[in-house]
Amino acid sequence: MTDDIDETAPPSGSGCAECDEAGGWWFHLRRCAACGHIGCCDSSLAQHASAHARETGHRLVQSFEPGEDWWWDYEAGAWAEGPALAPPTSRPDAQPVPGPEGRVPRDWRDVLRAAGR
Repeated sequence: MTDDIDETAPPSGSGCAECDEAGGWWFHLRRCAACGHIGCCDSSLAQHASAHARETGHRLVQSFEPGEDWWWDYEAGAWAEGPALAPPTSRPDAQPVPGPEGRVPRDWRDVLRAAGR
């Protein structure tokens, strides 16, 4: 499984790369262990982290939330383990959840519920 991990790859940013590009918002963030891509979780509307895994074959992600260090293997559909990745290891503590500030609708909980998240 270590072929799927580049410990030196820095995160692509402090938020979901595709949501940032489109002006969207996310619930939680995941970091690709192979390339550092930051994508939004499957509870987010766009689910960019799992889309990245499908499109690239990069199967392993680590949570990119402060205080979390768990891993997920999209191919196995199971928890995984991995080494320490290059810093930073999470979004900035000051960045709100959901985020980013200024792009999250006031009724975000209802939006996620309506989407089945």
